[in-house]
Amino acid sequence: MTRSFPDGFLFGAATAAYQIEGAAFEDGRTASIWDAFSRVPGAVVNADNGDVACDHYHRYRDDVALMKELGLQTYRFSTSWSRVRPDGGAVNAAGIDFYERLVDELLAADIVPWLTLHHWDMPQALEDQGGWTNRDIVDRFVDYALSVHDALGDRVQHWTTMNEPWCSSFLSYTAGVHAPGRTSIRDGLLASHHLLLSHGRAVQALRERAPELDLGITLNLTVADAADVADPLDVDAARRIDGQFNRWFLDPLFRGAYPADIVRDIRKVDAAAVSAWQEAVRPEDLEAISSPLDALGINYYHGELLSGHPQPGPDGEPVETNPHETPGQQRRTASPFPSDEGIHWVERGLPRTGMGWEVQPEGLTRLLVRIGEEYAPEVPLYVTENGVAYDDVVGDDGEVPDAERTAFLRDHVAATLDAVEQGADVRGYFYWSLLDNYEWAWGYAKRFGIVRVDYDTQQRTIKQSGHEYARIIADRAI
Repeated sequence: MTRSFPDGFLFGAATAAYQIEGAAFEDGRTASIWDAFSRVPGAVVNADNGDVACDHYHRYRDDVALMKELGLQTYRFSTSWSRVRPDGGAVNAAGIDFYERLVDELLAADIVPWLTLHHWDMPQALEDQGGWTNRDIVDRFVDYALSVHDALGDRVQHWTTMNEPWCSSFLSYTAGVHAPGRTSIRDGLLASHHLLLSHGRAVQALRERAPELDLGITLNLTVADAADVADPLDVDAARRIDGQFNRWFLDPLFRGAYPADIVRDIRKVDAAAVSAWQEAVRPEDLEAISSPLDALGINYYHGELLSGHPQPGPDGEPVETNPHETPGQQRRTASPFPSDEGIHWVERGLPRTGMGWEVQPEGLTRLLVRIGEEYAPEVPLYVTENGVAYDDVVGDDGEVPDAERTAFLRDHVAATLDAVEQGADVRGYFYWSLLDNYEWAWGYAKRFGIVRVDYDTQQRTIKQSGHEYARIIADRAI
């Protein structure tokens, strides 16, 4: 049975500046935290860096032509803070000019530009001053946001402040898995608050300047299920992951308060860290953080089944599988969850991706419906990232027959439509990613793109999944 998407539903793809642009030190751009982190021994698989990446900085016209060939209606990209305001200082005319040219190229191709201001590449010079743990960063981010608006505000309608603040705080400042690689509960808590406050203050400043803009934020969210809903320990493990992953950001954004149960949980682990965080949270902060939104982006890759009991392996010994780890890293990291004792992930026999993540499309449906009902009944939702990595093989004919990714794409596009049909106000789907690219701590070891990139030649090849996505877009049906 063929099912059609509503009129106005947008189909797009997404990327991020550091992952594709390259030209890391050209035209005035200076080091971001990822330029620095990628050079720390053991921080990134194979010691890969984004110096060249997909060379999008020089090949953006060809890449926009690929988007048009695929039929994309919208393209979600991020601006590089280190390119626009190197070292967090004055505006770099050559850097902002690149984004002006990119936006003009998109508009000429009838593709809606969807701009993200922060996708993890803060200037290293600002990290040297404390980064997201330093409250001064809030004013610096607002200045940066307004600088981008100065250049692009007349042509870009859709603005996202932050991409995945959970990753920029807890995965980066508490786990040490991502740049800047700190392992501190206190620092993760402070970073999470200053990221949210920067979002809120930027929304206020942009709305005051241009009320017609569509302003939002993008969160990576999960579906945390208890392995046994009749087991109190399993239910509590699911509550704690939902609270630390989802509600820590959803509650202040939509309810003007952090989740009290999670504050209590973390205080049991590190009371001093919670006290430092509480001192940083001022009453007026939550008013800014909960500023009304025009859109909420949701990034979904997998759900998780959780237990309060250790999970036995085939030999009877306990086995730990945490989908938020990067096994290829060769340096000390920690859990991204401040309150993690007694939480265990359960194997449920679902297919797994090249990242080791379970394939669970129905989780996307449940997530979208839940967010629409519990948090954002009047805010349009967008699936701003959803994608999968597999080890693609180029055929003798030069084509890339990625059947698993093709099935993943179809199933998750269908899951999105399921949510729409269940009443969720979902207005768009962006596949992650347009191109194979630099996959952060995994380097170039993982490929998410619907377009293959040969990193030696920079040749682009549309994969089978890309052709299937083009068909879905053309038919506006699944």
